[in-house]
Amino acid sequence: MGLVISITAAQAGWRVQGDTLEQGMMFLSGAEAEHAACQLAQRYADAGQATEIEVFLRDGTLAGRYVSVPDLDGLDSSPLLDSPALPD
Repeated sequence: MGLVISITAAQAGWRVQGDTLEQGMMFLSGAEAEHAACQLAQRYADAGQATEIEVFLRDGTLAGRYVSVPDLDGLDSSPLLDSPALPD
């Protein structure tokens, strides 16, 4: 998997943290945190990076996992390596 974004409970709300977020983000509601995490994951997918969002309950239990992947239709379909012809 590519990048990971996690949503966890904080003392005064919910925290969104990720591989590319130094400080993280704080939200008063879980819905706001989830929305922000999904928007961030979509931006990463638009840039070609797969992202996993992990949502944790207040007791630390993993509640759910979302995966955001890049749009493969927009990628170049040419082979990555030239393969030699196979012998007959």
